[in-house]
This record gives sequence, C-alpha cells and structure tokens, in this order.
Amino acid sequence: MRGLYKFLFLIPLITSCSVFSVGETQSIPSTEIVFTVTAPLATALSVPSHGNSTSTPFLVSEPNPFIVQTPYLERKISPLTVHYHPDGPLYAGDLVSMEVIAAPDDNLEGFAVQVETEDGGLLGPVDFDYYGIGKRLQATLQWTWDTTNLPPENHTLTYSIVPDGPSWTEIVSLQPAEDVPYPEPGAHWALAETNCCQVNYITGTAAERDLAQLLEIIDSQANSASQQMNVEIDEPISITFLPRVLGHGGFASTDISLSYLDRNYAGSSPGLVMHHEMIHKLDARAGGDFRPSILVEGLAVYLTGGHFKPEPLIPRAAALLPPEDECIPVDSDLTLSNSKKDVPVCTLDWYIPIEDLAGDDFYFSQHEISYLEAASLVEFMVNTWGLDAWDTFYRDIHLHITDTKGSSIDELDSKQAIDKALTKHFDISLKELEGIYLQALAQEKVTAQHVNDIRFTVEYYDTVRRYQQALDPSAYFLTAWLVDGEQMREKGIVADYLRHPSTAENIALETMLGAADKAFLNADYSQTEYILNAVNTVLDSISTGQQYPFSNQPLAEKYYAIANILISNGYQPQKLQIEQDMAQALVLNDIGELITIHLSRSEGGWLIQIEAQ
Repeated sequence: MRGLYKFLFLIPLITSCSVFSVGETQSIPSTEIVFTVTAPLATALSVPSHGNSTSTPFLVSEPNPFIVQTPYLERKISPLTVHYHPDGPLYAGDLVSMEVIAAPDDNLEGFAVQVETEDGGLLGPVDFDYYGIGKRLQATLQWTWDTTNLPPENHTLTYSIVPDGPSWTEIVSLQPAEDVPYPEPGAHWALAETNCCQVNYITGTAAERDLAQLLEIIDSQANSASQQMNVEIDEPISITFLPRVLGHGGFASTDISLSYLDRNYAGSSPGLVMHHEMIHKLDARAGGDFRPSILVEGLAVYLTGGHFKPEPLIPRAAALLPPEDECIPVDSDLTLSNSKKDVPVCTLDWYIPIEDLAGDDFYFSQHEISYLEAASLVEFMVNTWGLDAWDTFYRDIHLHITDTKGSSIDELDSKQAIDKALTKHFDISLKELEGIYLQALAQEKVTAQHVNDIRFTVEYYDTVRRYQQALDPSAYFLTAWLVDGEQMREKGIVADYLRHPSTAENIALETMLGAADKAFLNADYSQTEYILNAVNTVLDSISTGQQYPFSNQPLAEKYYAIANILISNGYQPQKLQIEQDMAQALVLNDIGELITIHLSRSEGGWLIQIEAQ
C-alpha cells in the first residue's frame, strides 16, 4: 500500500440495473412477398428483493419467434441475426457496419441484403458470402450507414433479402455524440517507426502509454524471427495495436494485429504473440506453393518456443496421450501425483490424430491441443532431419501435380500433398511419420506439472471462447471483426476498436478471467480451477436464461457487485483481485489515469479506499 487514502466512502450493496438499448416492434406494409419481422429484443427481467444480493436482471436477447415460407425461395428461412458495429452503444456520428448472419442451416448463397433508411436511402445490396476463418455465411455491410447528420433518437431500418425474400424492421438507438466515452472524443490513429516496422496505434490507449517499451519489443522480436527464418526484413512490416481483445490476441494478414489493453482477458505475452505473428509474416515472404495450416502454425509456435507462454513442447504433447494402466490421477494441487513419484501420472487422453489435423479443418479442432501437436511435430521433425531439410520439404509441398511442361495433371488434398512431399524428401508417409512421432512421445516422462499445465491451458481458453460467443461475439476468433486497417486509418475510424461490450456483466467475467490467468501463470491450479468453475457457472446460468446468473456463485457475485459499484462511480475496472471480503482493483478514471482502489465489505456495503497518486 502506498501513500495516504484520498477518499473514504461507503457504497450500498444494492445497485441499479444495467442499461441496454431495447428494440421495438415495428410493422411495414405487407405485400405478397414481404414479411413483417421484429428485431431481437433485449428484455429486462424483473428483480425481486434479495436482501443484500447484488444481482441485477440480466438482459437476454430473444430470437425472432418465427420461420417464414416464401414461394420464391421455396424453403424456410430462419430469422437472421444482425450485429452492429461499433460494439456497444451507437452514437450519432458513427459510421455503422452491419453483419447480417444467416442461420447455420440456411443456404443463402446467391442472395443479398439491402437496407432502407427512414429517409428512403438504400444501403447495399450486399451479397451473402463466407466470412472469417469459420466461413460463416453473412452479408457484411461495412461502414455503410453514415449517421453524421442524424439526431440522437431511435431510428428504423428496413432489411430485405433480395431477390424476392422476406423483409423486416429493426429499431436502432443512437445516443448523443457528446456522450461518447473517454478516450474516443480526442482519439486518432498515430504512427511510429522502428528499424523493422511501421506501428499504428490509437492515441489515449495503453499502447500509446507504453509505446517506448513496445517498440523495443517489436525490434527485438523482429530481429530474432529474421535470424531464425533466415529472411531479411527488406520491407517494413505493418503492425496495428488493438485496444480490445480479438480472438486470442494476434492475427497476421496484411497487417500484424495485436491486442494490447489493460483488461486483456485472453492472457498471453505481448512479446510471444509478436514473435509468433512475425514468423507468419516472414514465413509468407519465404514462399512455398502450398503451406498447410498444421505446419504454418506448428512452425510459428516451435520457433517462438511456446504458444501463449514459453513451454516445453514435446513433453507437454506427451501429456495428451492415453493414460497407462495403474497410473496416478492428477488433481489441481498435485498432492496425489507427488505421493508416489515412481508411478506414472495419468495423462489426458486428448490426442488428436495427425491425419485429422493435416486436413483442411485444422482451425476447427480444439485450438490449444492442435497448436501444441503441430509445434511438437515440427520440433520432432527438425530434431530428426535438421531445420534446413525440414524447410526444403516445407517449401516443396504442392496441391497440383504437373507434367514436364508445367500443366496440371492431378489435384491433391492437403493430406495427400503432405504425404507426397514427405515421401519425396524423407522416404516416409504421413502415417509412418505419425507412428515414429508417437513412439517419441511415449518415451517422454510426463509430470503432474505437464498434465495440469495442459489441462488448465485448454480449460482457460475454452472458457475464454465460450465467454466471447456468449457476450463478446465480435471477438470470437473464427469470425472476429477484423477490418482493413489501411482503410480504417484513411477514414479516421477508431470506434470499431475502441468500443467493445463493457457492461457490468462483461467486466465481471473479464476480470475473473484475468484473475484466473494470473493464478495459472503462478501455477496456482486450485485457484485457477475455482475461478474458471465460477465463470462457467455464470455462463451456464446465462445459457439457460436465468434471471440472476451471478447469484448462483459467491465469488462471481462479488465480482459483479464490485464491477457495478466501480462503474457507477465513473471508473473503468481493468483488473480485480478478491480475497474473502477484501478486494483490490486497478481502474481507469474519467481522464484515463490508472489508479488502484481497495475495497472491503461490511454489513452495509463496500468501503472504497483510493490510493493517493
């Protein structure tokens, strides 16, 4: 504890309900082929008295309650989902994007979406197409609705599937432009340059605050990656720091995009993620006719020395194998395994066959397991044949077999292409490679630490993704809202990345995930397990539509109560640690300063103490 406390005051335990925009039912004139549809409603559920309970009603999105039949499409069309960007409240002046998402079983290829505004303006039509790594079928109307001259009130948008499809209306609420939260009003894109890279960031964010340190990390990781890949960085690499979580924190396409923020609920080390994405960029520059996903990601994790943190790859991969007979189960505090050191610990039986990962569905397999197996396979191959021989094989994988004149005479799938290159370079098939790889894993001594490290890595990131799908869908890695950085900077758009869901529900769960990550990195597996179970209890309650999803778990209820209290007093919680009836929060105040707040719970409420700066 440093300094004297500047303020001391009591906040009641009972807090007001969170505020969400609520859609309204609107009708449009019916014709033979036009169907009236209501927008999904965010419905506030009533709150009975619960004494000192801090639970408030949770607002659930109700799906459109209908299925339509049209003679023109000759099929049923399930209600479509519309996601608006920027996330969170929309404000007058926003350049708004819409994702119109088809239901999983509806094939709307060949159709488009058109939107009519209240003044008769038309947005689109935009064709349905496959979006993101997950290939979700949607029509993406990017930055099509300019609200610059619109008043802050409810506005009606009429959506139509063309040709000859159903139509529906949605009510969109625009808040006053002067209510846009800090740091957005003065924020803009800025550029810094290093020896290797052009670095884009938004002013007023954590990236600007820590820019000097980040630039050093960038040059260090770029130099390391360049030496490992033996690829000179002769053209600057474009890097964009994102002040929100997208996916697991890093993407490499035209730009390298990296999440950097104080409330990074996806964990990971900025240096490791930077190195991983640098390897991807230099790997692409090194060339190759066809680079399979299993080897692309395996190479990046192998050369980085770990996925989300430094880690021994082959010993951890061995922990995925089926358990031996009469093994000792591993619990979260390691006591059982340490009691009989000569008996093997039970491994996880989570191994995914390499042939499955070598196909086109690599990114749909369990993420942490697939990346670990890919990296350990690359490490095994490099240990066996050497990096130069491996790289020659890797750059010589082809989907097309050509004749002496270069004409294609046969086409292979991913597994066949890998198999053919393995036979050519190492005189071994893919099946035979997996066999000797498994033999090598079986020789490894697996410890309880390896087992728990993998177990809680998987459980942590499965929980992160589950949270994203439920309450932060734009962040989910298979369909993340990752737009063209160059266009965004040209248009001066910052809201798409500055805004993200930040209700008390979001903040409570995100700070819980942050606390679980901290416990995990400290190898406190019991605490990691306890917090992750608490998060999943809340997510279970949300998925079943319970009114008070945080009231079913004592720790979650405390996080939710404190999140509400801090938000109501003008703070943006970034990190939160709770022990019994004491808590410590790292928060941003209304001018973007990071301060530490201590809280203690009494019968009447939470006592807040703010450290002097």
